[in-house]
Amino acid sequence: MSGQETLKARLAREIALTGPMTVADFVTRCLHDPKDGYYASRPSLGEGGDFITAPLVSQMFGELIGLWAVETWTRLGAPERFRLVEVGPGDGTLMSDALRAARLVPGFLEACDLILIEPSGPLRELQAKALAGADLSPRWVRDLTRIETDAPVILIANEVLDCLPARQFVRTEGGWAERRVGVTDDNSLIFGLTAISGGFEKPAFPIEPGQVFEISEQQAIFGRDLGALVKAASGAALLIDYGRARPEAGDTLQALHRHQKVDPLDAPGQADLTQWADFPLVLEAAIRAGADVTGCLPQGDFLRRLGIEARAHALKEGRLKSGQPQAAAVIDRQLNRLTAEDQMGTLFKAAAILSPRSLIVPGWDL
Repeated sequence: MSGQETLKARLAREIALTGPMTVADFVTRCLHDPKDGYYASRPSLGEGGDFITAPLVSQMFGELIGLWAVETWTRLGAPERFRLVEVGPGDGTLMSDALRAARLVPGFLEACDLILIEPSGPLRELQAKALAGADLSPRWVRDLTRIETDAPVILIANEVLDCLPARQFVRTEGGWAERRVGVTDDNSLIFGLTAISGGFEKPAFPIEPGQVFEISEQQAIFGRDLGALVKAASGAALLIDYGRARPEAGDTLQALHRHQKVDPLDAPGQADLTQWADFPLVLEAAIRAGADVTGCLPQGDFLRRLGIEARAHALKEGRLKSGQPQAAAVIDRQLNRLTAEDQMGTLFKAAAILSPRSLIVPGWDL
């Protein structure tokens, strides 16, 4: 085939030959196809990109996560050697801000082995640049199973679960069906339903005909592997993402391009596709693997418990003393974006996975 063939054309041809594709498989191909997948070829973050994450909203986010890691290390007994891991580090901003804040605590950086888990080549390059002047040099590994368990682990995963796709099932008047991606006679992609009689665990909560029920095997595997890692190595993992804190129905698939929602089928590989984090599923998988877990906290509450309001006040005072009074309004807007109920404060949630019966982590110690 021509080297100019688009991912959309390749997917349409594949579906025509092999049959409709699950939503989870479609999202995986759109994000990670080696040639044309979004993260493999054109991830675009920030105000000028397709989406913006909390670390890009304000330095306060990464700084507080860094202090969370330091306090967790202290509560582990300040081990002389531990592994600081970030999964899906984006452009490296969060870790850069976190390490800058961590400098304030003697011994933390000296004990730290910094590990990043990132499948995207372009993003690994951005991370290397962002951390080029940091106190620590990172090393990259492929997945959670590649992390050694001979030292405690403190892990951060911000907006990772929403990149792990879910299959979608619909209750119809005639029984259960799976929502899949098919192809029309003119090679356009289209959503449709394929009747099924089994092959998935039906929801334990009431669901009305026509409603969508999502279940993510990849998120469950991530929770299982993370629980096994934390149990074996000791330590804690912090998960922050937008999603559900209780089991419920809903179609959460969305595509973002230049901060606008677009049709997920329109241009595969050219937009970021996400689905909500399923915190109950992930945390239950971690428990089955032998770890302890916290409950979910809204991001706004979590950041306030870590002291974001005091940090915002200190930043404003510093800007005022340096002759930048106009910066106060910017910092207030950043604080509102991260914590307000109608911004990221409620939809985004935080939860932690812990080594069993041995640790209470910041944010859940009130």
